[in-house]
Amino acid sequence: MIPEELQLIIEEAKEKMVEAVAYCKKEFSHIRAGKASPALLDHIKVDYYGSQTPLNQLATVSAPEARLITVQPYDKSVLGDIEKAIMASNLGLNPNNDGTIIRIPFPMLSEERRRELVKKAKEVAEQGRISIRNARRDANDEIKKTVQNESLPEDSRYEAEEEVQKLTDKYIGKIDELLEVKESDIMTV
Repeated sequence: MIPEELQLIIEEAKEKMVEAVAYCKKEFSHIRAGKASPALLDHIKVDYYGSQTPLNQLATVSAPEARLITVQPYDKSVLGDIEKAIMASNLGLNPNNDGTIIRIPFPMLSEERRRELVKKAKEVAEQGRISIRNARRDANDEIKKTVQNESLPEDSRYEAEEEVQKLTDKYIGKIDELLEVKESDIMTV
């Protein structure tokens, strides 16, 4: 039976690991696969009357076709600013502005570009794994201190560390699954 003091440390580590998985999911949604997805533009901010405003608050972003995203601003006067923000986003997209709507065609990805995107996805996954391992290290350090300061039995320390390791394996596995899905998504032509 793990003492309550150590249980709290384990819960805190679990929360950090859940956050790391959520971070990976979010970052993976920004990596372009072969299909057009409105989520690809979620992180773009547009200079709107002097303040950086998220694109999805200024326009309707949709993907009517597999290889096309359309951006229809609520206020036509920001069309140019939205177009500039998309071009500056470093996604390699070429928006077409026809005066009322912005169309962003998605060309087929070359094999080389697909490999670059997979590499980027692997980097994101590794950041997530590092974050999880850091949470494990912090939790184990905290467990050792607590066992020493509270004069708890050594067995409870090993039990708690084992529990933290199980969580670490579980959440690293989740990141690996997400990476596998994203990789196959990118490499599918």
